[in-house]
Amino acid sequence: MSLSAKSCVPCRGGVPPLEGDAIAPLSAQVADWRVVDEHHLERDFSFADFVSALGFVNRVGELAESQGHHPDIFLTWGKVGIRIWTHKIDGLTESDFILAAKIDRLTHTP
Repeated sequence: MSLSAKSCVPCRGGVPPLEGDAIAPLSAQVADWRVVDEHHLERDFSFADFVSALGFVNRVGELAESQGHHPDIFLTWGKVGIRIWTHKIDGLTESDFILAAKIDRLTHTP
């Protein structure tokens, strides 16, 4: 099953963050995202103007709320930066990669 077809699972803590070889197969499925220090995912998106970037931020916000998993979002004229990690464990879980894959699908919708 593709990551974008899955749903984020709430983290209750007490689980170790993903590391090393456990990250590679998930990262391969969201190739445009950067894994930073095995701690979080980052990706920048470019848009023609502020309104388009803001519309994307709103779609990401709706998605995040529906998944119960909320990224850090940075908005500026024509650009959106997104950073994802599981705050409860201060590291990466499969849900972070699921959210990244779902956000990637948003880039293909107006």
